[in-house]
Amino acid sequence: MTDERPGAGRLPVTLGVSLKAYLGVRESAEWAAAIGAQASAHPAVRSGAVEVFALPALPALAAVSATLAGSPVAYGAQDLFWEDRGPFTGAVSGADLAELGCRYVEIGHAERRAVFGEGEEVSRRKLAAAVRNGLTPVVCVGERSRQSAERAAEVCAAQLESVLAEAEEVGDLVIAYEPEWAIGRAEPAPPDHVVDVVRAMKRRIADLPVTGRVPVIYGGSAGPGLLATIAAGADGLFLGRFAHDPAAVAVMLDEAAAIR
Repeated sequence: MTDERPGAGRLPVTLGVSLKAYLGVRESAEWAAAIGAQASAHPAVRSGAVEVFALPALPALAAVSATLAGSPVAYGAQDLFWEDRGPFTGAVSGADLAELGCRYVEIGHAERRAVFGEGEEVSRRKLAAAVRNGLTPVVCVGERSRQSAERAAEVCAAQLESVLAEAEEVGDLVIAYEPEWAIGRAEPAPPDHVVDVVRAMKRRIADLPVTGRVPVIYGGSAGPGLLATIAAGADGLFLGRFAHDPAAVAVMLDEAAAIR
């Protein structure tokens, strides 16, 4: 589990959680309190071997940030607008996210593309907004239909290169590999497929305008028991509904520590 760029070192295991729109404000704060306590008590998190971040729904962001204050769990947003200020009703400003203490922001999720009609140009502009506001982009890539690992890797690399096409320099970046055909399913993508795709994408990282760390994490029906099977390629997990139960997160923290 290494950053394959010349001179780069071993990366921590990264566990990211998106709450999407499943939990309300109070539920999100209660969840964050449980996760924050788990992370604070876990030796692997305290040592830096495992890093955890949470992306609550926007209405819950202030409550979650207050709850996680003083804990090692970072937080961020599931979306942002490409402009920071102006007459943009309903927009989420990256400047405001930074002021709230966000570290991460998600960009290009399949649901943003499918439900809200966002294309590659929108993702490029959102990435630029994240970078100029000091936020770490969590860029989601993934093939629509099940196909060979070689072809899937080409699709993902093209998506990633498109999002970064106009970026002069990006610091830290998280790549979330989420094959669309696995999102919301009963089972994740096969481990060998994930490992092959992630390894192929990592070989392209050196060509990206990124100066910081670039963990590649897997999402798409990810849950307990998966991490060890994909650790030969992936640097962690991007979790959805299987992480809404704090007990499941506790299990995955132990799993992350075991492979580190």
